[in-house]
Amino acid sequence: MSPNVPHGESPDSGPAVKYAAGKEVMQREVAHLAAAPEVRSAFNWFRANEPQLLQWQMEMARIPAPPFGESARGAWLAERFREVGLDDVRIDDVGNVFGTHPGFGRRYVSLSAHIDTVFPANTPLNIRNQGSRIYGPGVSDNGAGVAAMLGIAALLRAVRIRHALPFVFIGNVGEEGEGDLRGMRHIFSTPRWKDSIAYSLVLDGAGADTIVAEALGSRRFEVIVRGPGGHSWSDFGAPNPIVILAKAIDTFTATTVPATPKTTVNVGVIRGGTSVNSIPESASMKVDIRSTSMTEMERLEGALRQALNRAVEDVTMGAEMHSPAQKRPAVSCEVVVIGNRPAGELQPGARILQIVRAVDVQLGNAAQVQRASTDANVPLSMGREAVAIGGGGSGGGAHTLQEWFDSNGRELGLKRILLTMLALAGVGE
Repeated sequence: MSPNVPHGESPDSGPAVKYAAGKEVMQREVAHLAAAPEVRSAFNWFRANEPQLLQWQMEMARIPAPPFGESARGAWLAERFREVGLDDVRIDDVGNVFGTHPGFGRRYVSLSAHIDTVFPANTPLNIRNQGSRIYGPGVSDNGAGVAAMLGIAALLRAVRIRHALPFVFIGNVGEEGEGDLRGMRHIFSTPRWKDSIAYSLVLDGAGADTIVAEALGSRRFEVIVRGPGGHSWSDFGAPNPIVILAKAIDTFTATTVPATPKTTVNVGVIRGGTSVNSIPESASMKVDIRSTSMTEMERLEGALRQALNRAVEDVTMGAEMHSPAQKRPAVSCEVVVIGNRPAGELQPGARILQIVRAVDVQLGNAAQVQRASTDANVPLSMGREAVAIGGGGSGGGAHTLQEWFDSNGRELGLKRILLTMLALAGVGE
């Protein structure tokens, strides 16, 4: 036995012992923060100002914010940032909204929430209140996240809490659907923020029972096949784009996908044709590939392209055999990338994850580490420390017209966010 290993321990137990000791230190620090008079005053502020948070949430939800159409909501948020006393409020080139709260360091702790929704611009926004619940498109995803972010920002003006690193509050665009994380991508490609954000705390939806520390990557494609078209009788034998897609789907979906890392493929949309007795001139499909492994997504993209090429070859050869006197029929296949979300994950010992877990212990909150696709994908894929958590309360019916949010329990979520931010920033001197 090594002389440096305490009696009863194995030589390889050192890292585990250090990790356990680190957890204890972190929990003591969080407990000390939670006991501070100003933090206790902040907790009381959350309770007293719930009506204001609910009002902000409903106001914002009534402003349309479809993908690539978030400007009106961004302007509303910038005005709220100014009202609650944030500094240097601005909107960047793609529509992200920023406001800062000063500290004593050069790097920032960011608190962000996406302001876009999945709903088209003409969606009726019938936002209504019934007791502690509000109903309507986007009230939870991401009304809950934005309201929590505003609550934290307003609190910092109302209750003076010392912290070292400054905070940057961000209402970002382009999280949903084909927005493809464009807001967060822009932030982390901008010199001002790329290297100055030390920790990213992302608020997405309601709840306080999850910690998204593993970024689920995805690649999405629209595949378009074009042919000469024709009549089902007189032009029988001409290459049929729908048949080409069907053959490609059959081959592609037979590709082996691993259980670990979990990887999935899906064909979610097929379009094409004009009538039952017409050979279509074009047909298209949309394909979704997801994994925590970039390597697996690249392999499956290759398999998709191979399946398409093989299907085009098989069908065009069949058409030549049917009409050998005719020249090779013109068939083209186009693969358009419509989404590319990077994968990544935190290291088990990452400081931000240790802090969130210590905060949950302090608050008696049970939360599970999960894998999902959120704005945190971007910093996680770059090796940065980031997690996504909920804004408190509870919600349901996301991405439907029946979406709802219940403010009961929001206070727990706000306490969780505040303690995490303060612990990440450190105590100011």
